[in-house]
Amino acid sequence: MLELRPNCECCDRDLPPDSSAAMICTFECTFCRDCATGVLAGSCPNCGGNLVQRPIRPARMLEKYPASSKCVLKPDGCKRVA
Repeated sequence: MLELRPNCECCDRDLPPDSSAAMICTFECTFCRDCATGVLAGSCPNCGGNLVQRPIRPARMLEKYPASSKCVLKPDGCKRVA
């Protein structure tokens, strides 16, 4: 099950579970659409994998399977993987 992390690792933008602006890689590194398509050019800075839109968990399932509250933030911001 996806963690549904609550923020962008680059800019710390809030990304609630129903956000269509959340992008993830295969390891669930989480970024907002602006960072993912801008500075990261569609590639995860951690693993080099592609970034895709994170699915939205239906509201009725959030009670039983809540989103993560653990924030991850890169202290120096994000840099594109070469």
